[in-house]
Amino acid sequence: MAGEFDFLRALRARTPAAAGVVVGPGDDCAVLLPPPGKLLVTTDLLTEGVDFLLAEVTPEAVGRKSMGVNLSDIAAMAGTPFAAVVSLALPRHPPGMTTRELADRLDAGLREMADRHGVAIVGGDTNTWDGGLVVSVTALGHAGRPVTRAGAKPGDAVFVTGPLGGSLLGRHLDPVPRVREALILRDFVELHAMIDVSDGFAADLAHILEESGCGAEIDPAAVPVHPDAVARSRLTGRPPLDHALNDGEDFELIFTVSEPDAAKLVAASPVPVTRVGRVVPGRGLWLAAGGARTALTPGGWVHSV
Repeated sequence: MAGEFDFLRALRARTPAAAGVVVGPGDDCAVLLPPPGKLLVTTDLLTEGVDFLLAEVTPEAVGRKSMGVNLSDIAAMAGTPFAAVVSLALPRHPPGMTTRELADRLDAGLREMADRHGVAIVGGDTNTWDGGLVVSVTALGHAGRPVTRAGAKPGDAVFVTGPLGGSLLGRHLDPVPRVREALILRDFVELHAMIDVSDGFAADLAHILEESGCGAEIDPAAVPVHPDAVARSRLTGRPPLDHALNDGEDFELIFTVSEPDAAKLVAASPVPVTRVGRVVPGRGLWLAAGGARTALTPGGWVHSV
């Protein structure tokens, strides 16, 4: 690798001017003119051996995922992303390539995802070490009224924006942040609470319920099961529904709305959504069918700390 400053010069050369960016990469700080509204800030740290294996995936895919998971967090609050900073700990001896090649290909993936959503990469940091690849992205967004996890109410309907499960067959490396869908839904109905599916549908819905102080009943027949969940089921012997409820990294949105708004969505939603259950008083999460309900224990991903 020719050196950090050579890499930074290359980054600056391929960083176009962007609206609202007064000073971009290359100075001590970026200088931004943020859009009006409340500022959203989110960060995710992806590490080799936990979130990906560099020997099995392309650097471009790692870059897309690293940026995409942050943009999905902005979407989960019905916000619009506009800028990001990226910090890299690059391995000195990556498999099958030089450190500089890894950095360039990683940057290509980061920019591909950022460009899809009009996000300017405005700065960051790089370093090299003897460990594996570490990518930290901090994304900035704005929202007039951010939708949090804490607004669900008994009587709300629970919706999800797409099919779930089996993401480990490849979709986990190429997230599709539902930024557009969130903004359209925000303008069509009043979103009470929302979260993106990263840890798993059941686990992430449980986060909404914990913050909102209520429970929920899910209709197992209504849960949209991705074909990848069916394929995973053949490999694991677990039911496809179990994969849909617990696999995670689908990056769809779970949200709750009032019953009148639920009727609007069922009749004429401007984006694909599926009604999967309802919010109920008390605490807990259940599968409810045929007049009976069974406790649903989330089984998604939990980081050890």
